[in-house]
Amino acid sequence: MFKGRHFDRSVILLCARWYLAYSLSLRTLEEMMAGRGVSVDHATLHRWTLRYAPELLERFDQPKRAITGRWHIDETYVRVRG
Repeated sequence: MFKGRHFDRSVILLCARWYLAYSLSLRTLEEMMAGRGVSVDHATLHRWTLRYAPELLERFDQPKRAITGRWHIDETYVRVRG
C-alpha cells in the first residue's frame, strides 16, 4: 500500500489520521509536521488523504467483537443483611 512513497508509512498514517479525526486544515497540519522536523507540502497531505482515507475508514468501521450478556466477577463478596 505504501510502496514507492518518499515518506515513511508512519508519517503518512499519522497525517491522514489527524486530518480525518480532528478539524485541522491542511496548512495547519503542514505547520504541525514542520514543527516535528518533517517537511511536507499541504498538496501532498491532500493527495495522501484522498488516497488513504477510504481504506482507513473501511478498516475503522470493521465489525467489532460481539458483546455478550454474561458478566464475570472474580472474588467479590457481597454482604446482604445478615
